[in-house]
This record gives sequence, structure tokens and C-alpha cells, in this order.
Amino acid sequence: MSRLVNLLLPVNNNIYWSVIYNTLHNKTLVYNENGKIYAKKIGVFENVEYMRILSNRLAWRITELLSYKPMYPAQIAKELKVYEQSVYYYIRTLLSSGVIEEVGSNIIRGGTARLYKTSNPSFGVEMNWGEKHIDSLGQAQSKYRYANNFFREYIVNNSFQGLIIVGAPGPHGPYKSSARDGHYAVHLAFFLGMLSDIPPEFIVKLDSDAKAEKVLNHNTLISIGGPGTNIVTAEFNRYLPIKFNQANFWSGLVEGSGKFYNSDNHGLIAKIKNPYNDNGTIIVIAGVRSIGTKSAVIALTNYSEEILKDYQNQEEWALVVQGFDMNSDGKIDHVDIVSKV
Repeated sequence: MSRLVNLLLPVNNNIYWSVIYNTLHNKTLVYNENGKIYAKKIGVFENVEYMRILSNRLAWRITELLSYKPMYPAQIAKELKVYEQSVYYYIRTLLSSGVIEEVGSNIIRGGTARLYKTSNPSFGVEMNWGEKHIDSLGQAQSKYRYANNFFREYIVNNSFQGLIIVGAPGPHGPYKSSARDGHYAVHLAFFLGMLSDIPPEFIVKLDSDAKAEKVLNHNTLISIGGPGTNIVTAEFNRYLPIKFNQANFWSGLVEGSGKFYNSDNHGLIAKIKNPYNDNGTIIVIAGVRSIGTKSAVIALTNYSEEILKDYQNQEEWALVVQGFDMNSDGKIDHVDIVSKV
């Protein structure tokens, strides 16, 4: 049902309207309901006199009718069962106020029949106060508040500023191993796309290229895959609060206390300061095997608000997760936290 709305007034804690950009007489409303964001155009009346036409019952019925599809005045009169002359009167008034617009014309029986439609899906009046500047719609309104905080160094002016490093698919490194988990970066990228805009630069590098190009001192790096197949993860492994066994990377993860996590589906999510750059940050998402890396990626994306709720901007932070196939279809669909530092 059509309705008049007043901008910038809260409806309740979960549903509200807000303005994100402005044109001459149009703005965009963003409707946030339970974390899902919707947008629509709103025509804002700068002069309240123009609003008065919509208080007329017939004018409103015409406006509502034209919101469904474009129509000619004769069609409107027939649909509403009113005189065509009355329709023409309100058409002129609605046109002058900007509520409707002409979208076409046709020659019918020697005369020009004009086609009209409603100009906006909603209309309102705006008071000259109450605006709030927000850096990004995602950070201000998204349900991913813990993830926004976790990736805060990586998102500048709503644009992702980091590099994502994945293991090369061919034999490389001291173990001449081939990575099988680089494609998991796609799932992570979809998630990051909900938090930020796509950057202008290409942000994914193979570990061998990253090492050769000496980008390990970059301000913000995300390394995906265990140290046995990603030499960048191997470079930072010794600095992690929970690390892969240096004697044999594939034997498992080990805490400072000496506790081991050696199942194939154990995965690590860690964040530390870059040891080669005091202003840099490193995030490692890796597993004992490729299935463990997948478990860690799923944990960080599908379960971010649970996984990251205890992250308090520590300089060193890590947790171990374990992935499970709950419905026995051969795919990880559930993740548990088994340890955190």
C-alpha cells in the first residue's frame, strides 16, 4: 500500500529509513530489516505546497494507479470511473508538482494521447536537520559489526585495501608442494564484498609472486592456506600465537602450552602485527589440510559474528576451529571453535 513517509524518523530498533545520496529533488531511502538492506527512490518536496495535491483523494488514487503501470488519461478515467475532464485537471497539477511524469505519447483519432506514470515509488517531506555522516553504508547498517571491526585496517573509505595471498597451484617452495585451497579465496572475497567496495587494483597474488615481489611488508595481508603449501604463511608462522608445528607443518597446530590439534579438518584464524612493518597487519586463514583451510574460511564468513565476538583489537589473536559434515553430503556445513588465544 502506498504511503507518505517522513525522512530520518526511526520506526523501531530493527527497521528504519535513511538517506544515502541526494539529487535535485530525489533521494534514496535505505530500508534495513533484520540485516537485509533494500533501497528505493523517494521524491522529497522542498516546498510543502506541492504536497497538498496528494491530500486530495482522487489525485492520490491517480498517483497510486500510475505507480503500477503507465496509463493514458482516458484509461485512468475508465479505471477509476470518473469524468475524463477531472482526470486531466489533476494530471496537470500532479505534473507541475513532479509527482507524475510523461513517459510517451501516441496519435489517437487525430489527437495526441499522452502516457503518464508516477515519478517515484515514495514521497516525503524533509526537515532541514538531523543528517548524520557515515563512512560507509555497510559499516553503519550491516549486521556484520564484529567482522567490520576485525577487518577495520583493511577497509579504507569503504574500499578494500589489502592483498590476499594464496598458494601457487604448481610445485613450489622447499617442499615442492602444490596448493589445493587457493579457490577458497573466492568465498572470502564474496564476504568482503558485503563489507566494502571492490578496489581498483587487483588484490590477489600467488605466494611465490608475493615473495618474489617483496610485498611481505605490505600494510595489510591476508594469507590463505597452510605453511606447507603457502610460503607466505610459512614466513609468518613462527610469529603466530597458535602456530603450525615447525618440524612438520602437516602434523598439526600447536598452542604455547604444547596442546596439539592434528585433525585434517582443524583450521586456524589468526591476526597479528606484521613483524616486518610496525603499521602492518597480517591475517592467516589456514588448515592442517585443505579441508581445514575450508573450515577456517567458512568459520570466518558464515559464522563471523560468533567467531569474532571476543576479538577486542588485540595485537595477537588466534583461534582454532573444526569443521564438520553434519548432513553427510561430503561437505563442511558446520564449524565449532575448539580453542582461542
